[in-house]
Amino acid sequence: MQDIILDVMNQFGYFGVFLMIAIENVFPPIPSEVILLFGGFMTTKTSLNVGIMTIAATLGSIVGAIALYYIGKIFNKKRLKKIIGGKIGKITHLKNEDIDKADLWFDTKGYKTVFFCRFVPILRSLISIPAGMSEMPMKKFLLYTACGSVIWNFVLICLGSVVGKNWTKILTVFDTYTHVVVIVLAILFIIGIYIFYKKRVKDGRRN
Repeated sequence: MQDIILDVMNQFGYFGVFLMIAIENVFPPIPSEVILLFGGFMTTKTSLNVGIMTIAATLGSIVGAIALYYIGKIFNKKRLKKIIGGKIGKITHLKNEDIDKADLWFDTKGYKTVFFCRFVPILRSLISIPAGMSEMPMKKFLLYTACGSVIWNFVLICLGSVVGKNWTKILTVFDTYTHVVVIVLAILFIIGIYIFYKKRVKDGRRN
């Protein structure tokens, strides 16, 4: 996969960066670190520059985020409640109130979440889905997405430019960071599920 990414970027330059980042946002397994660090390295060997490279990457991030936003919008609160009202709700013990609580939380803290998640592997892409589900205003979604993405893209492209041909060594650091984040997210998810069901069992006994 890495070879394909590098070939596309070598062949298409700025557009290659835009395209790869857009795809990476829709398919999180594609590593943005490879794209951005190598993009930075390309600025040391070609006529490409950091500024336009950052703009291309950020536009790609926004396009990919919008695609996931609308996927989330398909599964809005009303449709989720219909799904929860069926067999899935009985199996998962989810209720309409849970959807309302999640929606309210995202309405109050969603903007900050969208911004900060742009620095977190996997969540960087997936956060766009709940933003769409909660029907976050598009203008604010784009603003926080763009602000978070431009910082992340600029930092990595600059790193790639500074270290030059040694960009792959920096990549190993980000690989470790990604693995740690994935493990932490998995643990937090398991803990969250445990707490949720434990509370639901207690509520069931009271009733």
